[in-house]
Amino acid sequence: MAELAADDIRAAVAAGVLSEAQAARLIAIAEARRGFRLNMGDDDEPFELFKGFSEIFVTVGLILLSGGFVALSLVLTNLIAVPIITLVLSVVFARYFTLRRRMTLPSIYLASGFAFSAMWLVSRLLMTPDPVSQLDSLIAFLATGALLIGYFAVFRVPFTLFLVGLCGIGVAFSLAGVLFPDSLSGVSVFARGGWKSLTDLGTNPVASMTLLLFGIIAFAFAMRFDLRDPHRISRNAANAFWLHILAAPAIVNVVTVSLLNVGGTAGYLLAALALVVITLVALIIDRRSFLTAGIIYIGTILAWAMSAANVDAGWGFVWTLLLMGAFITATGTWWTQLRARIMAILPDSALKSKLPPYSEVP
Repeated sequence: MAELAADDIRAAVAAGVLSEAQAARLIAIAEARRGFRLNMGDDDEPFELFKGFSEIFVTVGLILLSGGFVALSLVLTNLIAVPIITLVLSVVFARYFTLRRRMTLPSIYLASGFAFSAMWLVSRLLMTPDPVSQLDSLIAFLATGALLIGYFAVFRVPFTLFLVGLCGIGVAFSLAGVLFPDSLSGVSVFARGGWKSLTDLGTNPVASMTLLLFGIIAFAFAMRFDLRDPHRISRNAANAFWLHILAAPAIVNVVTVSLLNVGGTAGYLLAALALVVITLVALIIDRRSFLTAGIIYIGTILAWAMSAANVDAGWGFVWTLLLMGAFITATGTWWTQLRARIMAILPDSALKSKLPPYSEVP
């Protein structure tokens, strides 16, 4: 009989033949017999937006259908009915397309529609004659996040955690605005250097620290899911993926921008060191999102190095692109080998045993 691959087991989980817990145990047994993932060809992070064109077709139909109901509400000039209708439709359709058909792209669309409708409804209910305050925003983001957590508890769509995370960003900045109104007002933000100051600890410590703390919290929750599923076979891996997508840019942007704005050679060298550390962390946890978030800063540091070496601007641009491309391509190509060498150096610990398995260094 032909050997089962990881994709076959994932298909069995999607079809309801195996539960996620059974699949995880089956994979663990197989990996233990083979010696971790020596015979495993897929070394990428599991990520899926749709399984086939049928899901795209169904999603287009859902967009048109929900749009029709929204248009009907607008024609009837009953704006409060619009979010209520779309909320109900999202739940009704999710019971079929998510729970029964287990379709990925329609589930993502329905979760997004639910989030948008929830925020719209809560905002309408909170609407007052006065301008919207930070406290109103805080209540709206908290209420929407709570509704999304309930949606996730029922339908278990990993993308929902990404939407919960976006509400978390709103909660964080609204709360900071309530506590420190002078630091997060529009006038203050632009006076401190525009929206870029939101990621510089030196220019706007309240805003940048808020973003950094959010990134750390999102990273902690992502790792909580990752450590439950080192083989990346269950839905926990997908949950972690969407949280890493939020955590990575929040942490990388604040750390790198703050160091670059130190100025001079020291600032660039510190930023380069931070990117090295970020790369090592990405390799250890086997998540490429952190390294991806730092690509633009790698280019910035290379451009500074070319300028410091008095390289012509045109040639400096060329060399920056070539070196960036070579670095990203090489890292992506030999990711598994690089990670194996780093993991072999790290001392054995309980935490290390919960990270994704790695091949032994030849």
